[in-house]
Amino acid sequence: VQLQASGGGSVQAGGSLRLFCATSSGSIFSSHDEYWHRQAPGKERELVAGITSDGQILYTESVKGRFTISRDNAKNTVDLQMNSLKPEDTAVYYCESLYLDENYWGQGTLVTVSS
Repeated sequence: VQLQASGGGSVQAGGSLRLFCATSSGSIFSSHDEYWHRQAPGKERELVAGITSDGQILYTESVKGRFTISRDNAKNTVDLQMNSLKPEDTAVYYCESLYLDENYWGQGTLVTVSS
């Protein structure tokens, strides 16, 4: 399974970005759990948001109410809409796909939020 993340960029605080993750999972994509993680400079990678195969959604506390994760099983994509961005959201964002205890990672896309 290959994942391709895109949509990162530079934005001022309060702005919005939408991240995209395209997967090569094919017809079994709907059975995958999908996650977005991020890693800020000098920090460990952290889970940002996830959406399971049965539609359960989770967010880390710091992004609740600002980020929205969604998936399109027909297109094999998972998106992350990020609103009201803050400088502390600056990080490389990675998408992850989990299926039968096998996980797959995209290459990361950089998000920079300036104050």
